[in-house]
Amino acid sequence: MRAEAGAAYRPGGRRRSLKHMTALLAAQVPAPAAGRRDAFAYLGPNWFTTVMGTGIVANAAVSLPAHWPGLRAVATLVWALAAVLLVAVTAAWAVHLRRHRATALGHAADPVMAQFWGAPPMAAMTVGGGALLVGRDWLGLPAAVAADLVLWTAGTVGGLVVAVAIPYLMMTRHETGPGAAFGGWLMPLVPPMVSAANAALLVPHLRSGQLRLDLVLAGYAMFGISLVATLVILPQLWARLVHHRTGPARLVPTLWIVLGPLGQSITAAHLLGTAAAGVLPEPYGPGAQVFALLYGLPALGFALLWLALAAALAVHAARSAPGGVPFTLAWWSFVFPVGTLVTGTAGLAARTGSAALTTLAVALWLLLLVTWATAAARTFSGARRGDLLRPPSP
Repeated sequence: MRAEAGAAYRPGGRRRSLKHMTALLAAQVPAPAAGRRDAFAYLGPNWFTTVMGTGIVANAAVSLPAHWPGLRAVATLVWALAAVLLVAVTAAWAVHLRRHRATALGHAADPVMAQFWGAPPMAAMTVGGGALLVGRDWLGLPAAVAADLVLWTAGTVGGLVVAVAIPYLMMTRHETGPGAAFGGWLMPLVPPMVSAANAALLVPHLRSGQLRLDLVLAGYAMFGISLVATLVILPQLWARLVHHRTGPARLVPTLWIVLGPLGQSITAAHLLGTAAAGVLPEPYGPGAQVFALLYGLPALGFALLWLALAAALAVHAARSAPGGVPFTLAWWSFVFPVGTLVTGTAGLAARTGSAALTTLAVALWLLLLVTWATAAARTFSGARRGDLLRPPSP
C-alpha cells in the first residue's frame, strides 16, 4: 500500500495554491493499492452531502406556508430516501474505514477534504429533524422523537468536535497559501447552527422545566458559535474573490455554501424564537420573537445578494471555463444551502403573513427542486460509471 495520508499532507512542504487545492474537489484523497478496483477505496466525508441535500428537500417542503394536496406525502417519501441514504453512506464509509484506514484518516489532514467533515453531523441532524417534521406520519410521534433525539445528539457532539478540530488543524498543520479561502471553510462551522435549529424542534417534546430551558439556552449558544465564526470567514472569502477571482471552475459551486449558515441562521432564529415562548423568563421570551424578525430580515437580504452573486459567478464560469463547470460532489453545494434559505424564508413568511415572502419561499423551493434533481441525477450517473469512485487525476 502506498503512503496514503502523506499524499494529502506533507509537513514542511510547499504551501498549496488555490488551483492545486481544488484538485481534490474532483474525488477523494488518493489511496491505496494497485490491483482490482475497490468501490470503497476513495469514499470521503463529502458523500454525506447527498444525504443533506435530499433531506432538506423534504424538510423545506413541509415548512412552506403554501400547501398543495399530496405535498406532505411526497415529502415523506423524500425523507425516507434521505434516511436510507444516511444508512447506506454510513455503512459504506464504515467499510472504507476498515479497509483503508490510512486514507480515511488522511481526509482530516488535507486542507480541502477536511472541511467536508462538517457534512456527516449535518446529514444525521437533517434526517433526524425530518423524522419529527414528516417521518412521524409513518413512525408515530414517540419513535420520531426518539430517532431525532439520537441523531441530534450524535450530530451535535460530532458537529462541535468538528467545529473545533478542523480550524485547529488549519491553524497548526494544514499548509495553505494566500488567497486560499473558499466556501468549504464554512462547512465545519455550520453544524452548530443546524443543532440550534433542531434543538428548537425538540423543545416541545421534552418535559417542561429545566430541560427545556437548558436546551433553548444551548441552542442560542450554538447559534452564536456558528454565526460569529461565519462572520470571521466571510470577509476572507470576499477578499479572495476580489483579489484572486473565482479560481478554477471546480471551486465555483462551493460559493453557494455561504447560503448555508445564512439560511440556517434565519431558520434557527425563527425556531428558537418560537421555542423560547413560555420557556425563557420575561422579558426574554417576547424578546426572542422580536430578534427572530429583526435578525432574519436583514440576514435574508444579504443572503439574496449572495445568491445573485453566486448564480452570476456560476454562469460566468460555465461560459468561460473550457468544458464549463465539471461535475463533482461539490455540486451538492447548490442544494442544501438553498434548502436552508427556503426554511428561513418560510419562517419569516409565517411570522409576518407576508404574501411576498410566501411567494419568495415557494420560488426558492422550486429552485431547490431543480438543483436537487440535477445533482442527484449527475451523482447517480457518475457513481454508476465509477467516475466518482476513482482517485483524483494527477
